[in-house]
Amino acid sequence: MFSLMKEDIRAVFDRDPAARSTFEVVLTYSGLHALWAYRIAHAFYKRNYFTLARFISQLARFFTGIEIHPGATIGRRLFIDHGAGVVIGETAEIGDDVTIYQGVTLGGTGKEKGKRHPTIGNRVLIASGAKVLGSITVGDNSKIGAGSVVLKPVPPNSTVVGVPGRVVIQDGRRLADDLDQCNLPDPVMEAIKQMQEEIISLRNELEELKSGGKSHDDSNLQYFDASKGRV
Repeated sequence: MFSLMKEDIRAVFDRDPAARSTFEVVLTYSGLHALWAYRIAHAFYKRNYFTLARFISQLARFFTGIEIHPGATIGRRLFIDHGAGVVIGETAEIGDDVTIYQGVTLGGTGKEKGKRHPTIGNRVLIASGAKVLGSITVGDNSKIGAGSVVLKPVPPNSTVVGVPGRVVIQDGRRLADDLDQCNLPDPVMEAIKQMQEEIISLRNELEELKSGGKSHDDSNLQYFDASKGRV
């Protein structure tokens, strides 16, 4: 238990540049408090003391704003930064060296029984406000962008953004461990740029038809006047 606690504290220093001292981390980091309370609750849960386990988890939720169901399975060195509004469901599974920011939900999609929460691989980063829902798997070394809603499995070494979440990077190698949750591709902007290019191409084709129309002896053919915006 004490070995795990030391690893948890070291994980905070490794991934949070604001951490200054061990005393400060132990005293003020709500993510750390919620994780330690979960470990106690999980021990009771595995021994079938379900009510006591849930009481401990709800007490931790009251003091930290982080709700971790005692039935969840969490690996080593989980780092929950800030943590307010984080929810981790009963059948969720989290690997080692995972980073979770505030407002993240690892939830289900309905009232189904059995495995209904996501499985998160090792070294995964889930940015602020992201929702990972259902019995899906997020592969190792992946990043989930801020505000994304992930409903489908994510391959390893991938970056997911958007609503619904879409894989925008998958290069077959481990992503840089820079914890940069802002500088991610914007699929919406890319789609807008593509539409603009198609509009310009169509305008050019219409202009060519208009300029070449007089050479055809077809009185029924109409041409688009780009300057007036009408046929």
